[in-house]
Amino acid sequence: MRLSAGEKMEIIDAVTRSELGVKRTLTEFGIPKSTFYSWYDRYLENGYEGLELKNRDSKQQWNSIPEQIKEFVVEAALDKVDLSARELAHYITDEHQIFISESSVYRILKSKGLISAPSHILISASNEFKDKTSFVHEMWQTDFTYFRIKGWGDYYLSTILDDYSRYIVHWELCTSMKHEDVIRSVDMAIEKAQLKTKVKPKLLSDNGSCYISKELGKYLTQELEMKQVHGRPAHPQTQGKIERYHRTMKNVVKLNNYYSPEELKEALEEFVERYNNERYHEALNNLTPADVYYGRGDLILKQRERLKKLAIINRKTEYLKQKLIDL
Repeated sequence: MRLSAGEKMEIIDAVTRSELGVKRTLTEFGIPKSTFYSWYDRYLENGYEGLELKNRDSKQQWNSIPEQIKEFVVEAALDKVDLSARELAHYITDEHQIFISESSVYRILKSKGLISAPSHILISASNEFKDKTSFVHEMWQTDFTYFRIKGWGDYYLSTILDDYSRYIVHWELCTSMKHEDVIRSVDMAIEKAQLKTKVKPKLLSDNGSCYISKELGKYLTQELEMKQVHGRPAHPQTQGKIERYHRTMKNVVKLNNYYSPEELKEALEEFVERYNNERYHEALNNLTPADVYYGRGDLILKQRERLKKLAIINRKTEYLKQKLIDL
């Protein structure tokens, strides 16, 4: 499978910042060490452009970015310091109706010394669930991860993620990881999603004791008429999206210390809000999970394509005008 420059960049970011070490992290991604270090060497030598699938032998002068657009990109980057070059490109297109490519944004920011290590990790998994979903609420993924709060002990975050849109339907901080906690999380997710039909999403989870309990299985199948699916043992990539989300989230949230569960909840709420509604996801055609979840993705993509064509026409026109002036 050929990865885009953005996906390679995110894997490099993940490996270089992972607490698991290079070998173990690459094993989880299914990326050979030789491949990774080839990317890494090209990135060190040529930056983001070194990761592009195709080398560009020459630049088309007619398509040069106008200076005022370059200045605007720099201003936007200074205003939105938490956005990567990829995210910033689509933010400018969507919010300011100015088309500019990811690589162009990267080059502009690099020339101004504004490219630095990312503030959080984005992970692109090499393996996915074998039966890909094709619509919202076809399947949910769920899992627990834990936080330790000094003086309070361990707290467990239960998350339910829509597989198709990657939208976080529901999350809650629990004091345990029991089947009762899973039932409560599922009930809240159904309520928030306003699922009133008998057809419910499949629920994909790992083989933790709370997920394979008879009580949970009986409740899901008999009370909710909800099919339960378990990932293959010792194969966490099956739940790759929820695993990826939890790791991305923890690498941001754990940057701070929390002295009460309420402080942690506030941080989690802030992260989920940004993840669902502001973070451009490369696997979703650089839409946000909310764009896909609420069905507005197609309109946004059509608008981006329209702006791209308009930008090309305008740059060609300006180039020809300048040529005439020079004559």
